[in-house]
Amino acid sequence: MTANKPKFRTLSLGIASALVVLAVGAVGISFAANEGDLPIPKPVLNPPGPKMVQMPDFSPIVEKYGNAIVKIDDSDTKIVGGGQGQNPFPKNSPFYQFFQNFPNAQPPQKEKEEALGSGFIISSNGYIVTAGHVVRGMHHIIVTLTNHRAYPAKVVGLSVRYDTALLKIDAHNLPTVQLGNAKDLKVGQWLLAIGMPFGFYNTVTQGVVSALDRSLPHDDEYIPFIQSDVPINPGNSGGPIFNMSGQVVGINDQIYTNDGGYMGLSFSIPINTAMRAVDAFLAHKKLRFGWLGVDVQEVTPAMAEALHLKEPVGALVANVEPGEAAAKSGLKTGDVIVTYNHQPVYSVGQLPPMVGDTPPGTVVPVGILRDGKPETLHVTVGVMPEKMRHAEMRKTADIRRLGLRVSSLDSAEKKALGIHHGVFIESVYPGPAAEIGLREGMAIQEIAQQRVDSPEQLERIVKGLPANQPISMLVRQGKNSLFVVIHLPKH
Repeated sequence: MTANKPKFRTLSLGIASALVVLAVGAVGISFAANEGDLPIPKPVLNPPGPKMVQMPDFSPIVEKYGNAIVKIDDSDTKIVGGGQGQNPFPKNSPFYQFFQNFPNAQPPQKEKEEALGSGFIISSNGYIVTAGHVVRGMHHIIVTLTNHRAYPAKVVGLSVRYDTALLKIDAHNLPTVQLGNAKDLKVGQWLLAIGMPFGFYNTVTQGVVSALDRSLPHDDEYIPFIQSDVPINPGNSGGPIFNMSGQVVGINDQIYTNDGGYMGLSFSIPINTAMRAVDAFLAHKKLRFGWLGVDVQEVTPAMAEALHLKEPVGALVANVEPGEAAAKSGLKTGDVIVTYNHQPVYSVGQLPPMVGDTPPGTVVPVGILRDGKPETLHVTVGVMPEKMRHAEMRKTADIRRLGLRVSSLDSAEKKALGIHHGVFIESVYPGPAAEIGLREGMAIQEIAQQRVDSPEQLERIVKGLPANQPISMLVRQGKNSLFVVIHLPKH
């Protein structure tokens, strides 16, 4: 509350200032009128004209499709980390002395963490679509309908790159939504969101499309986000946004915020993008992404001048991988891609979603500027290599004997931690690991003097370890490694 007080004060001060200005202005006009220097303009009162914009009534959409929106949460109790100001581990933990001088954390606590999101039913026999990050890391997924009936759900498929998940519950004759086409959206059109912010069932919010094909930095580069001002809060993730025809055109995914609350910038996954992943899940096929085999960067004003371009637009090719699709078509380092499949490329962020959404094998015209002169190349789009899909292939395991959910580490994560092997702790549940102070974000490198390279290997090792005996474990927190001792229960 304290952080918001300056904002209220600023507003109050602004109102007071405005009143003072108006008072002075009124006096000035009065004196001028008395002296006959300035005529007083006569206001013209116009009769009401035809409405330029009709205000929408969203109630038919809510009445028809509200029951197809579901709440998604996790039935497990987790160990929830703390905030700032205290040692992050209990006193009986071997980490306590090691991190005694570290500020910025409070001890983990055993309590129910509200892992909460929304979703929507796409088939009457229980298929549900939600955002991938809503269910990633959940162990026991529970889907609750608006009639408060709850069902356990299983994950049919999850795409990290498209942040889309498909769930299945054992139910029939369920209400469903109608899917639309996000490509028909226009900036300024009305949108409606229905979800479960903070667990409040069927909360309805509305707004307008603010921008289309919005790319976000450092993340989700293959999603051409719909930006809107629809109020979205924690718990809305995975829920639908509807157009004025009552069709789902997107999945609520992210907000731009400084404090975790809504600030007027919401981002949704276009339903066309999400359904590409869903269709692959239903067909039990791998989700394949288009691939050019190039590294691209933004064209800055200085770079545009150096390349003799009229304006800083397009995607500058910084590297062309030999033998890949771009190289085979004749694309070269220094070329600037300005169109892809007849669509303009104004910035580098627009290109990855266009390429990724193209079915491999498709021949696509690519417009380039080479030495400032326009050319068109015809590229046969390739398939993204497996090494580029590591996020899709991340492996996880729930090791209940430890009380942990762990996942594999990719090369970038290993480099950031300064290690060559190990697994990442995603979730901590009540159990022996929590009792000695292990928590989310750490990495396990060894257990019982055995190197750990994968979640499956750790699970296999743990199954063979004796109960109620001291077991050594090497863990990594940031740039620091430490051996700890853990006692395992019986299987």
